[in-house]
Amino acid sequence: MTHQEPHQQHTEPHAPLTTASAAVDGSDTGLSKKGLSAGSVGLIGAIVIGISCIAPAYTLTGALGPTVAEVGTQLPAIFLLGFIPMLLVAFGYRELNNAMPDSGTSFTWATRAFGPWIGWMAGWGLIAATIVVLSNLAGIAVEFFYLALAQAFNNPDIASLVGNPFVNVATCLVFILGATLISYRDMQTTQKVQYWLVGFQLVVMIGFGVAAFWHVANGTAFDPTQVELSWFNPFEVGSFSAVVAGLSVSLFVFWGWDVTLTMNEETKGSRTTPGRAATLTVTIVVAIYLFVAMGALAFAGIGETGVGLGNPDIQENAFFYLSGPILGPLAILMSLAVLSSSAASLQSTFVSPARTLLAMGHYGALPEKFARVSPRFFTPGYATVVSAIVAAGFYTVMRFVSEDVLWDTITTLGMMICFYYGLTAFACVWYFRKQWFRRARNTFFMFIAPLVGGLILTVLFFTTLIDSMDPDYGSGSNIGGVGLVFILGVVIILTGVVIMFIQAKRRPGFFRGESLSRAVAED
Repeated sequence: MTHQEPHQQHTEPHAPLTTASAAVDGSDTGLSKKGLSAGSVGLIGAIVIGISCIAPAYTLTGALGPTVAEVGTQLPAIFLLGFIPMLLVAFGYRELNNAMPDSGTSFTWATRAFGPWIGWMAGWGLIAATIVVLSNLAGIAVEFFYLALAQAFNNPDIASLVGNPFVNVATCLVFILGATLISYRDMQTTQKVQYWLVGFQLVVMIGFGVAAFWHVANGTAFDPTQVELSWFNPFEVGSFSAVVAGLSVSLFVFWGWDVTLTMNEETKGSRTTPGRAATLTVTIVVAIYLFVAMGALAFAGIGETGVGLGNPDIQENAFFYLSGPILGPLAILMSLAVLSSSAASLQSTFVSPARTLLAMGHYGALPEKFARVSPRFFTPGYATVVSAIVAAGFYTVMRFVSEDVLWDTITTLGMMICFYYGLTAFACVWYFRKQWFRRARNTFFMFIAPLVGGLILTVLFFTTLIDSMDPDYGSGSNIGGVGLVFILGVVIILTGVVIMFIQAKRRPGFFRGESLSRAVAED
């Protein structure tokens, strides 16, 4: 059961419920349902949507090169290191979801543990991160759409259309519109689309890895490199700063698994299924990453010429350059896989900000319009449309201002991931503080795992924050000698603080704990 803190004790939740909402026992959780379509997503569907949101093909093609540049052949070791804090934090998410299944996830749980102010900022961190990713996913989808057309018609000029900002933005808006329409519809539609898109990209990625090892075995690899145990040893990396830089990249390639939790009110077995889906999603993805990364390293090596992974000319899009030598006439499949990966993730990533905004509107932390649920599809219609408009506007402005600025926003994403994942991990630790030592299981899953995961992410957050002040950090863009990545990160966080204070003045009820109060878990 849950114990309401004395100075904010309530017998009923006072959330501004929508007409489709039904209150649950407020004395137990302080939460209430929001009118979403309950029981529409199963375990397999949640895992597929989780993998889709991570977008393994899209993230790995951009992460392989930069990570190799930092850590060389210890690429698998860095992926495993990045996997550890993600898994530890996922354990914390699972425990929170078991106790308080709510679509607001980080926002709701941090509010219950630490109060409305920290909870609001946790929600802001998630929303800001996903909006940045949505705009960039759309941009990547556009790039690979024209690359695939260029390969299909054997006309390199088609690929150059990406450089035209008007064509680029127009195509991007079409992709965002398509993703929004699917997201607006019921979760069954989302699942059907995702099964095809995710299935295709995974088949191509596994085929890519198998083909790479086949070339190595047959002596036709570009730079055949023997797989060694040292690849999995992070202590072989030259410096701590290189490990931190590599970890920052690996955090990006694992980000997105928490979408399985934001669907908890729509999942069969809302208390247990989302947590299982989260841990299985992260585990499946790390296995895919290790297999494909090992295949790429064994085939291409880390040299700085040709298709060597250390070549800076191929690092932004490693799969595109490796697909020809490895897959031969089937090379176009890799471009299509990255296209399907980014398109699938563009659609599934809408799930998180829309449901977080829905919860914030529902509990009175944002205008009540955000609490609207489509009476036909039982999805957060208003919040989905707002997310799409903001993402489209953000991409359009950034694309015309500077491509470097757009790239720096992705680098800033690492800080935002650490920010809200870390807050949620600490929320788990604090919320369950009276249960830490009741059982050995509690000690690990409610205390040690989320605490260690949260501390790792906190160290990474401040390390990245300090390093990003360097004017050469990221794209090298700076304002007044201060790195643009640092400025963007601080501006995003301060923008959240300003909006929070505005909402506190307009909607003081939430910030007084009237709709969602602080609590501590009891046996």
